[in-house]
This record gives sequence, structure tokens and C-alpha cells, in this order.
Amino acid sequence: MEIWDAYDENYNIIEGMTLVRGDEAFIPEGVYHLVCDIIVKHTDGTYLLMQRDPRKHYPLMWEASAGGSALKGESPLEAATRELFEETGIKSSTLKEIGRKISPKNRTAYADFYCETDCDKNSIVLQEGETVAYRWVTREELFSLKDDEIVTKRVIQFLD
Repeated sequence: MEIWDAYDENYNIIEGMTLVRGDEAFIPEGVYHLVCDIIVKHTDGTYLLMQRDPRKHYPLMWEASAGGSALKGESPLEAATRELFEETGIKSSTLKEIGRKISPKNRTAYADFYCETDCDKNSIVLQEGETVAYRWVTREELFSLKDDEIVTKRVIQFLD
């Protein structure tokens, strides 16, 4: 069971309230769970895309980020660092927060991060149940992806 902190619209933890993964439909209005997404750029200028597992929402679509929900007690940076490693195998101590956005519909508070890496591009590790493939694309390819190819373009808006 995954336990999350509850956040208000200003990204403050709501003391005395916890949320449980799977119960998102029961998150009260005005309360959010924190999701951290990390866009990864290689030092050669290409960006990492991850393909979603076919058993997840938006099956086999591409994501321009690695990421996921922050666990109870994790800061946004700690969650981003953990999720980046779990979903890609990339270790980074230089993540930079690039934006935040509240999604009342999803009851989600997003914290978006940027990672520049010189990792071996063939060493990406896929996380079972999360991703099934990856590829590196140019900036032009990233921005030309159509809505039915990429889950969200929210993160790439911070690249401009």
C-alpha cells in the first residue's frame, strides 16, 4: 500500500491527513496528492521518451518524463530523485525544479523537474509494470509529437 501526504493548492502539507493510492476518487475537493515528473535531456541535446506499459492508463503512449507520486514524508526533490532512478536507472544530484501546476480535476499537485545527464544512452532501465520501451528524440521530434502519441505535453511547456 502506497501512502501519500495530502497537499493544499499552495503545496503545503495538510497535517493530520494522509491519502492512499487507489483511493484517488475519494480525495476531497481542495486536497491534492503530489506527483513529480522529470524531463531528461542528454548532453548531446536529445530528450528521453518512455513508453507506458500496456496495462496502465494511456497504454503504450509515450511520456516526455519519468516520474510518479511522492511517498509520505518525501519532499518534491526526494520524490523526483527516487522516481527518476526507479523508472530509468539514472542517478542525478542536480535536478532542477522548472514548474508547478495544480490539476483540480485529477486532485494532483504537479512538481516538474529538469535533468541533464551524460549517461550511457543504452543503459536506461525499464521499470516493470510502468514502462516497456524508451527512445531518445531531438527537440524538434519532441515538439512534433501528436496528442495521440504522447500522454501529456504539460512538462515540455517548461522547455521554452
